[in-house]
Amino acid sequence: MKANTNTELAPLRNLVAALFCLENSRTPADVSLVLEKLIAWLAAPEQASVRRAFTVWLKRVFLPGRLPGVEIAEVQDIQEVKNMLAERVKEWTRDWENQGMQKGLQEGRQEGRVELLLKLLERKFGAVDEATRQRVAAATSNQLERWGERILNVTTLDEMFG
Repeated sequence: MKANTNTELAPLRNLVAALFCLENSRTPADVSLVLEKLIAWLAAPEQASVRRAFTVWLKRVFLPGRLPGVEIAEVQDIQEVKNMLAERVKEWTRDWENQGMQKGLQEGRQEGRVELLLKLLERKFGAVDEATRQRVAAATSNQLERWGERILNVTTLDEMFG
C-alpha cells in the first residue's frame, strides 16, 4: 500500500505513520490532532514504555526542531506535551496579536505624519505635485519630523527638502 498523505496514514494506527504525520504537520492544530491519536493509541498500561519513548523523542528531537530557541519544559507524558503546546499556541497568538497591534499603531502614526505634512505643505505652498507626495509618503519618521520642523522656516519646496 502506498500511503503519501496524512489522511491515508491516519488509519494505519502505528508509530511510523504517527512519526510521518508529525514530521509533515504544518500547523499546531495538525500536531495536536496526531498527539490526540497517539494518546489514545498508547493509553493501555502495556504501552507505557512506548509512550515514554515517544515522549522523550518529542521533547528531545521533534519540539526543538519545530521550536528553535524555545525552552521546552520537562514533560513526563505525551498528554503533557499536548497541553504544553496548547498553552504555547495561546501565548504565541497573543504575542502575534500584540505585535500586529503595535505594527498597526506605528503604521497609523506614520500615515498621520505623512497626511499632516502634506496638508501643511499644501497650505504653505499650494498644490503639491505627485513626486513630492511620493517622497513624503516614502520618508522615515525621522525625516518627517525634521521636515515638519523645517516647514516653519522655509520659503520654497527646494529649501524644504534640500
